[in-house]
Amino acid sequence: MSLARRSLLAGGAAGVGLAVAGSVPSLAEAGPRSAAGTPRQRPFPPLVDDPDGILALPPGFSYEIVTYAGRTDLDDGQGKTPSNHDGTAVFDAPGGRFRLIQNHELGAGSKLGVPHVEGTVYDPTALMAGGCTVIQTDRRGRNLGETVGISGTSTNCAGGPTPWGTWLTCEETETKAGGAWSGNGQTGTYSKDHGYVFEVFADGRAIPEPIKAFGRYAHEALAVDPTRTQVYLSEDASNPNGLFYRWTAPKGTRLGPGIARQLGPEDGTLEAMAIHMDDGSVLPDVAYITSAQLGRPFKVTWVKVNDRDGQSASVRKQFTDEITRGKKFEGVFGTDEGVYVVNSFAFNTNDLPADAVKHDGMVWFYSYRDKTITLVTYFPHQTSTDTGAAPRYDGVVFDGPDNVTVTPWGTLVLAEDGVGASHVLSSVPGGPTYAIARNQLNIGTPENPEFSEFTGPTFSSDGKVLFVNIQTPGITLAITGPWSSFLG
Repeated sequence: MSLARRSLLAGGAAGVGLAVAGSVPSLAEAGPRSAAGTPRQRPFPPLVDDPDGILALPPGFSYEIVTYAGRTDLDDGQGKTPSNHDGTAVFDAPGGRFRLIQNHELGAGSKLGVPHVEGTVYDPTALMAGGCTVIQTDRRGRNLGETVGISGTSTNCAGGPTPWGTWLTCEETETKAGGAWSGNGQTGTYSKDHGYVFEVFADGRAIPEPIKAFGRYAHEALAVDPTRTQVYLSEDASNPNGLFYRWTAPKGTRLGPGIARQLGPEDGTLEAMAIHMDDGSVLPDVAYITSAQLGRPFKVTWVKVNDRDGQSASVRKQFTDEITRGKKFEGVFGTDEGVYVVNSFAFNTNDLPADAVKHDGMVWFYSYRDKTITLVTYFPHQTSTDTGAAPRYDGVVFDGPDNVTVTPWGTLVLAEDGVGASHVLSSVPGGPTYAIARNQLNIGTPENPEFSEFTGPTFSSDGKVLFVNIQTPGITLAITGPWSSFLG
């Protein structure tokens, strides 16, 4: 073990769900700030149970069900709303409406998969698989219709909005053509490779073609930088742990609508992140970083990917010790100054290098200007016997942050995908974490309750509606209330 790495571990894991005030980058161009320069956040009051058993919210807040898998209808007789809602973005639409573009994280043969609609299909043999739907709502989030945006894709997990108003959906799989699938009484094989990023439009256009330049691997989420020349992408994978990537456009290229037709499969440069220690060595895994290093920037360099299509070997397996790995690189969200990326957890033996530290979640900020990455929020691993000062609600430890978004006021909203209760969390790097919603829909049994993760939190541009999903069975919710009283 290097001296630099040993000094990191010596810091221990004191403090829980913390961040250092004054060390946090600006999160938004506008919005009230404290004297330290971080966005203000007032404590949310205790959540009130929902008599309908779906969503507990603070007093003064309410929700509307936008879509419900298997219950609400797609337009034009296309079937029912697909299940397994995941990454979502909301865009302003004509007539004072909103348009949501939403992932459905499903493999082929699903009971409530995305139906194939002419002009939207990527892989014609991936029947009732993943894809995206486009949902129109009014300004309060009430459903005005839902259509298919892309189909025949697989395991559409998260993604990211583009500056020009489209959605980039990510396939979290490495399945190749010829791979078998079965489910819901059907069997088949995929006719095309999967593990790509696709662009999805909200205006009825469809280009069901992969953006091969961004690579083929277990994509999770991404963010396009303000110059439209770089894209930052996360990978949720194990054995070995996944990577955080940067794609840089060829000289003179600026991304815009129709990326799949703008770029060739080898255009631009795809690279993996390497975090450097004080002695210049590369940190092998982010799990060596603990709360003792909150607010401390680390230098980052980028290492070129040789076979971005992962045909000879999975992209992450093409590296040894020249890059930095992380268990469950998940949510990504970009600002004008940099990009947030989340590691959900790492606490199983096979998740970690032997001398690393267990954790229940990390939020990082990569600075475009400084080319550094900083840990801004940290959740140490808690066991059933721990009595430490972890962020808690009704005795429940917050853990497993996944999707992340930045609100119009500059605060963060995190969707939990942890153990036990599932929450939507409001967090300020440099400040506390609060629960702003709790899933009450028990999909387990009374004896062994189970509560699905939240996914896809996204605020409307006017800050009045927070859209968020309960992944299973698949419910989109529009939450309204006095957001600015707590976040503004």
